[in-house]
Amino acid sequence: MTLTTARGTGAAPAAERDREDVLRDLEAGTAGRAARRPGEAEPSMGELVSRVTDDFRRLLNQEIQLAKAELKAEGAKAGQAAGMFGGAVFAGYMVALFLSLTAVFALSNVMDPAWAALIVTGLWAVAGGVLALVGRARTRQFSPAPEQTIETLKEDAEWARHPTHPTG
Repeated sequence: MTLTTARGTGAAPAAERDREDVLRDLEAGTAGRAARRPGEAEPSMGELVSRVTDDFRRLLNQEIQLAKAELKAEGAKAGQAAGMFGGAVFAGYMVALFLSLTAVFALSNVMDPAWAALIVTGLWAVAGGVLALVGRARTRQFSPAPEQTIETLKEDAEWARHPTHPTG
């Protein structure tokens, strides 16, 4: 089972390190198996069952650790998208503020301040729209499902169905 990580996805560096550590542990667990040496006695049924349960327990623990690391990385992406939505809310507040100022200036005797306030209000409306679109795009980029964990679980299930298959 060969696992790879994608670098530079925008996730927090600590989350990437956690994810890489878990992946290294998974690879070490599968690569550390040695074949039986010539002249050694066949292991007993109890030893085989013990090895299988130990391997299953270790595999389950590693899968849980991988899922945690992936969810942590995806949480960082979700936080960035939430920040964009926060910016859009602030821009909406500014639109309301400048619309109010526009109304005040419009009622005044001087026409120039009203037009200036209207232009600023329009700029804030554009900024709010852009922030909302960027936040929406970032929201679509993150996936709440731990994709690598799901993939390795599928590989594990396939191996369990066909343990002597050459790819297992």
